[in-house]
Amino acid sequence: MVLLDIDYVTEKDKPVIRLFGKEKGSDDVNHIIALDRTFEPYIYVIPQDMDSALEQLKEIGLENTQKVLKKDLAKELEFIKVTLKHPQEVPKLRDKILGLSMVKDIREHDIPFYRRYLIDKGLFPMSEIEIRGEAVKESNCVSSKAKNVNIINLDESPLPLESEFPELKILSFDIEVRNPDGMPNSDKDEIIMIGLAGNFGVEKVISTKGEHLEYVEKVETEKEIIQRFVETVKTHQPDVIVGYNSDNFDFTYIRERAKLLGVRMNMGIDESELKFMRRGYTNAATIKGMIHVDLYLVMRRYMNLDRYTLERVYLELFGEEKFDLPGDRLWEYWDSDGDKLDELFRYSLDDVVATFKIAEKILPLNMELTRIVGQPLFDMARMATGQQVEWFLMRKAYEYGEVAPNKPSSSQYSERRGKRAVGGYVKEPDIGLHENIVQFDFRSLYPSIIISKNVSVDTLVKESVQGVIECIDEEIDIQEKGDITNGSNGDITNNNNNNNNNAKYHIAPEYGYKFLKEPQGFIPSVIGQVLTERSRLKKKMNDSEEPMEKRILNVQQEALKRLANTMYGVYAYSRFRWYSIECAESITAWGRDYIKKTMKKAKPFGFHSIYADTDGFYATYKPELLKESSEKNKEENKEDVNGDIGDLKTEKIS
Repeated sequence: MVLLDIDYVTEKDKPVIRLFGKEKGSDDVNHIIALDRTFEPYIYVIPQDMDSALEQLKEIGLENTQKVLKKDLAKELEFIKVTLKHPQEVPKLRDKILGLSMVKDIREHDIPFYRRYLIDKGLFPMSEIEIRGEAVKESNCVSSKAKNVNIINLDESPLPLESEFPELKILSFDIEVRNPDGMPNSDKDEIIMIGLAGNFGVEKVISTKGEHLEYVEKVETEKEIIQRFVETVKTHQPDVIVGYNSDNFDFTYIRERAKLLGVRMNMGIDESELKFMRRGYTNAATIKGMIHVDLYLVMRRYMNLDRYTLERVYLELFGEEKFDLPGDRLWEYWDSDGDKLDELFRYSLDDVVATFKIAEKILPLNMELTRIVGQPLFDMARMATGQQVEWFLMRKAYEYGEVAPNKPSSSQYSERRGKRAVGGYVKEPDIGLHENIVQFDFRSLYPSIIISKNVSVDTLVKESVQGVIECIDEEIDIQEKGDITNGSNGDITNNNNNNNNNAKYHIAPEYGYKFLKEPQGFIPSVIGQVLTERSRLKKKMNDSEEPMEKRILNVQQEALKRLANTMYGVYAYSRFRWYSIECAESITAWGRDYIKKTMKKAKPFGFHSIYADTDGFYATYKPELLKESSEKNKEENKEDVNGDIGDLKTEKIS
């Protein structure tokens, strides 16, 4: 089946994982709920003394323990794996365990149970899985009112399968409210229209007026508008339901009006009602068995605009304006007859069709990220890019046998928030009109630096950090110390131990932080895999002659590009588990060093830099700058700049 979503329920005081899915290629409304009763929550304990810690854990009733050898920032360490009976025990016992004198620390105590399951089982939402078990007609874990649902009690763990992009039923919706007093008030302002559009033949507006329009489904009351909306969703059971600002407005407003009018919002495939759960700083609307995506949140993350109205986003994506009306005067159009009322219906339909078109364009990238990161689309659509990277790394850590670091404490977070890494090098543009412009651009500069310089928390030499701190405390500029010079590769090197340093370490310019050359660090290894896979997909895409295959491969490589490019920034993200300001500072320092050196080395070839920013620069070609230089020297210059971290692309602009 195609895995769409996951949660867990409690049966006889034990957790039961519920996997929601559908048969691949199935057009019917039958969904599958697979039940796994075998998975148990666990945490890791770092003991002060192994035997004493085991004894203390036993004294507080924790007997299901196991000694395990794992990695902690690449160093092997013996942990105690403590298995619990229910996920709700974890927060209750966490402080109690930490309070034991023989316990040094605990790890991975804050991973939601359903996410832990996906990671440990190697399952990826939006992908196919193989399930084996007994089909049953009913279960305590699924409402007896559920219709068109196949319930499977699993006999064994699901297995991930290689699979193509799933074909999903997508439904968009949008509401209109009569609001004569400005901002809609759910206590008194009625819903006058609900628009619906999908990829399975649905495109209509439900309302109490407009029967002369073929796309309008007329009902008698507002209560019936909401009822027909619920019935439409239940009848078609879309896999994904999308709105625009639907978490904060549409679903919230419908729920409040439904409560006043006595309408049940039981749209879940198990007949459960619309619910809201906390996600970040806001509440997110959830429908069991369907994936609700609020496109407003997605667009704020993926586009940089002056405003994020539906109209503005649609214009940016499609280069055309959608039909629009003034929001504070919609009630006037509703109260009128004739052309103005027809315009309101056109506006309502255009809103929901525009929302659907945005979903068609944007969802493939988000679904591909879901297939890569391995967390549910519902969560992914509400995560910041840094959070997506962290959950990707959490999965990779499990695969590598690493126990993930904890999130920062309140005091650690406060300390981190005050630190900022210096950004990329920027050269202010030369004012004037320029000709013969060439663009020089490093491909994937920061990811390439992370890989080539092995920049990772587990390769950072702690003594080098302390050395930099001492230099700062003594107000000594490390660049001006008599025994420190710039090496041929742009690294700071100590003359007394030059050969030893070059053999063992990459040394960051400006700061002097040292990174072991071997073994490869955790994050450089992961980014290397991502970039290698992206290169493979891009080659396959370029070789393909099938338009649909090209489109799918492009989405896949774009998703990997987004992940790789985000990984630099999260080093300086205050809440990141693998946070390291030293890593962030080193990456940008190398970046500044490379761009300035490249500009300098381009000059003898006749290129005068007129503007630079982070990973590239623009130059004009001036023959008078050419110096006599043998082809050998030119090639050496090119190799010095280009060979260390990757390709330098050039492109003639004018």
